[in-house]
Amino acid sequence: MAASSMKPLAGGLALAFLVILAGGSLLSLAIEAFRGSTEGFAAFDSYLWRVARFTILQALLSMVLSVGFAIPLARALHAEQNFPGRAMLLRLFALPLALPALVAVLGITSIYGRNGLLATFFAWLGLDIVPDIYGLTGILLAHIFFNLPLATRLILSSLDSIPEDYWKLSAQLGMSNWTQFKLIEWPVILRNISGVAGLIFMLCITSFTVVLTLGGGPRATTLEVAIYQSLHFDFDIARAVSLTLLQLCLTVAILGLLSLAGRPTEEGISLRTTTRRFDTPTWQQRIWNIGLIMTGFLFVVMPMGGTVVSGLKADLSRLLTEATVWRAILTSLVLGATAAALSLAISLSLVIAREHLATQRRYSSAGLFERSLDLGASLIMVVPPIIIGAGWFILSRHFIDPFSLAPFMVVCVNAAMAIPFAFRILRPSWDTAANRHNRLCDQLGIAGWNRLKIVDWPILKRPLGIAFAFAMALSLGDLGTIALFGNDTVLTLPYLLLQRMGSYRTADAAGLALILAALCLILMIIADRGAAGLAGRDNHQNG
Repeated sequence: MAASSMKPLAGGLALAFLVILAGGSLLSLAIEAFRGSTEGFAAFDSYLWRVARFTILQALLSMVLSVGFAIPLARALHAEQNFPGRAMLLRLFALPLALPALVAVLGITSIYGRNGLLATFFAWLGLDIVPDIYGLTGILLAHIFFNLPLATRLILSSLDSIPEDYWKLSAQLGMSNWTQFKLIEWPVILRNISGVAGLIFMLCITSFTVVLTLGGGPRATTLEVAIYQSLHFDFDIARAVSLTLLQLCLTVAILGLLSLAGRPTEEGISLRTTTRRFDTPTWQQRIWNIGLIMTGFLFVVMPMGGTVVSGLKADLSRLLTEATVWRAILTSLVLGATAAALSLAISLSLVIAREHLATQRRYSSAGLFERSLDLGASLIMVVPPIIIGAGWFILSRHFIDPFSLAPFMVVCVNAAMAIPFAFRILRPSWDTAANRHNRLCDQLGIAGWNRLKIVDWPILKRPLGIAFAFAMALSLGDLGTIALFGNDTVLTLPYLLLQRMGSYRTADAAGLALILAALCLILMIIADRGAAGLAGRDNHQNG
């Protein structure tokens, strides 16, 4: 079979894997719903609607607070372009995305919990104030910790796109700070704020680990946590099906609205030089800007520092001699590496097949298969991991013990979860390489393995390494799938961490959180260094 015909076939197999993974889950839910229709409809009771209302409420509040605080913080960072450590601060703002949610939760409780730094400070002042971290308050704190840095970087990238002439004219006219915001900054922010807010809302409405650990009880439960509880504790299949179908409808509706709102600019992940400003802030404005920057810095860095301090206080030497801990670390690394490799194989197959079809059709419109390849990479956004896990859990119980599928499901779901990111990393590099070398390789007859070894591999090895490190870090910190299928036979580091937290062994949990954070951050540093090197190489070639 010719190499050119293998490309669409590989893309078709990759797409089939994703369709079977998501479609099998949805088919299972549909069969279960129709099998016991009366019982299924009875599960749509007041509890379910209350959970749905809380799911939307916590996501809406998290979005409003994250974006509301991010706007003045991004303005301050844009105004203070010579602030010492500004580039380091923007790099720090990328770290919450790399931290597993369980690690961040422990860091937040070490600062704002009943025995945390804030409670100790109140006691030192003689105040009888005991912070209550569990419930809606804790959920909002954790979501703002994750999403404030993301929103700040995205809004800052919008401000960076303002032409320098605008600032020069503003300085010549002597515009006040409020006038600058109203006439120059706000129109640019407004173009992207709906996309930023929609992205954060989507992240919060599908949040699982944060709500599971900080919810504090039935009054603060979201749909995803309720699905987990229905399957793992109550084994109430009818309620689990009803919750999952409602979560799916909610996710699809939100993604539809998000597509209408538009996407945020993507320059937020970069650290490029901002546009030059010609205005000089007053000393009052400078104090306000620096105060905002330092507050944002402390809000992000304190939970990270709390994780490190609490982890170092734990008996790490004892933990690192426990066979259970090493088994959990080894299982996490093996499953994470396998999921990352599968994610890369699927993503690269989709990328290669899409580019091949686009090249073959030349100037005609894209066909259904080509459009499906693009949509397949984002399928996990339509069907979240908890829905896939729940569907296959319900389906497999008719044939085998669902818990025996733990390794297979963790690898498949985590691989699918990383595909949108891996696809986005690999596609630009492959498309650029193909545009440069396709015609020459055809003329020289270089194809198949020889082309991969001589032409493609030198270009792809760095983005492949970045995508692998990122996908493995995501898989290492994931709790959703292993929480459904996990058992003492298949024990990952996040699952062991959850067990120690559940048995109130907080010191051990803190030590395990530090180990997990170190593994994930090492992988993210590798990805960040690789991305920086890739950007430098591209700039050199373009220059």
